[in-house]
Amino acid sequence: MKKLLVFLKDYKKETILAPLFKMLEACFELFVPLVMAVIIDRGIGGSNYALVLRMGGILVALGLMGLVCSITAQYFAAKAAVGFSAQLKHALFEHIQGLSFTEMDRIGTSTMITRMTSDVNQVQNGVNMVLRLFLRSPFIVFGAMIMAFTIDVKAALVFVVTIPLLSVVVFGIMMITMPLYKKVQADLDNVLGRTRENLTGVRVIRAFHKEKEETISFEQSNIALTNMQLFVGKISALTNPVTYIIVNVATVVLIYTGAVRVDTGYITQGEVVALVNYMSQILVELVKLANLIITITKALACANRIEGIFEMRSSMEWKIENAYDDAGMIKSDEKSDETESPYADSSWAVEFNKVSLTYHEAGDESLSDIDFRVKPGETVGIIGGTGSGKTSLVHLIPRFYDATKGNVIIDGRNVRDYSMEELREKVGIVMQKAVLFQGTIRDNLSWGKADATTEEMEKALEISQAKEFVDSKPQGLDEYIAQGGKNLSGGQRQRLTIARAVVKQPDILILDDSASALDYATDAALRKAIREMSENGDKKTTVFIVSQRTSSIQHADKIVVLDDGKVVGIGRHEELLENCEIYKEIYYSQV
Repeated sequence: MKKLLVFLKDYKKETILAPLFKMLEACFELFVPLVMAVIIDRGIGGSNYALVLRMGGILVALGLMGLVCSITAQYFAAKAAVGFSAQLKHALFEHIQGLSFTEMDRIGTSTMITRMTSDVNQVQNGVNMVLRLFLRSPFIVFGAMIMAFTIDVKAALVFVVTIPLLSVVVFGIMMITMPLYKKVQADLDNVLGRTRENLTGVRVIRAFHKEKEETISFEQSNIALTNMQLFVGKISALTNPVTYIIVNVATVVLIYTGAVRVDTGYITQGEVVALVNYMSQILVELVKLANLIITITKALACANRIEGIFEMRSSMEWKIENAYDDAGMIKSDEKSDETESPYADSSWAVEFNKVSLTYHEAGDESLSDIDFRVKPGETVGIIGGTGSGKTSLVHLIPRFYDATKGNVIIDGRNVRDYSMEELREKVGIVMQKAVLFQGTIRDNLSWGKADATTEEMEKALEISQAKEFVDSKPQGLDEYIAQGGKNLSGGQRQRLTIARAVVKQPDILILDDSASALDYATDAALRKAIREMSENGDKKTTVFIVSQRTSSIQHADKIVVLDDGKVVGIGRHEELLENCEIYKEIYYSQV
């Protein structure tokens, strides 16, 4: 939790004023029993009704001042807690965005969503409650005990025994429940993960008539979460009855002791009432403190989980933009420590130099000893069976993953020696899954190039074969797209994602099986438009096409055939038909 408190630095004033006003409210509250004692002993006991009215006015004034202080404290506490939460969410989201795909795969989407929402809200709640009650409740407890001693020392000894006993109960329950709340949050992760999976794959579930099985599976996860919450709740629920028993027993002892002391003339009836009021205040505040500790326990558990994300460092370090001296040379301590490649030559657009890739905690290599080079402007087809490593191969070019062996080189420089902005500016990629964001078509295309003109967007739509259906929309480029592109067909989504990558006019364009939903005629027109874009543009665009269809890549300048993560053939279509059995098998199975 300490590491997260840095997000409160902009709210120092609020974090001081909120407890301060709560302490003022507590001071006014502690004076109430003394005023009541005066009313009983000197007002009612002495039949001095004018004094009763004056003291009654003082009670009202104390109540109003306490109310003002309470409202002010609530305002400052809420402002600090909400501001803290907003800054924490921004920082957490930024940190998650900086993690590599390896960490993303390891953490899981449902866990990250839980950390960003439920966990942050629990921590926000904890901060709010701490600012309001963490000082006020102990202040009233010990303040009430001190005020009791000013009335009568012997009667106040009951407080000395009661307060430590109550503290043992409250803090003991806290120590038991804290680890259990962590388990509750872990079970919540599981339920959220299953919920997200079911909602994302609802069409598949219905297509295979698996609603009943998934419902049973969800119920089992939900029952596990419910049982754990009930178990923790039962332990936490012991707080109130145990504290009430202790305080009520203490009240009985206090009344008995007070009655004896009144009978002997040491204290007055009003003072006994004041002592009982102080005991009641202690009861109320300790119940509040117990509930506060439960909230703090949850908040600490959630804070530790959030800190776990912050402590996770990306396995991929990016080079910072080069610093230059006055002569325009890279400073000596900033120079790249790039491992020289025998193929490092800026005349090649992309080079794979003995590249291997092993995913985190994977047993075997997903790619092994990949070695080939691509000239600027060439179109490279990548084909192979399911699980052969096609996507893994192209993901090494924009450096979504780092090669565990060998080097990936672009324009004569190792991808590790590019800054993220520089490398991603050179590479445009269309993922296997077409992902669009809520907004207009124009908004989505702007992801490729923020300052793209309407003409550039229309040109990209024309190349991606999407212009016809976009023009048919009533609002054209300003047509609304639902979240995930749910109001578009699969082929329309794919064509828009291709347009989004094309509009930035990248040096390297990667199409990762991004035309699977297109018919053969549209696919052929798309490939022709991309080839003409590469040939006729101001700069030569190197194109990588990952496909299961031989028809999509047979006109490529170079075809790379993969099998079980290894290159088993490189060449043109005609050459591979003669000397690559796997390519021949794929081709004739389709033709």
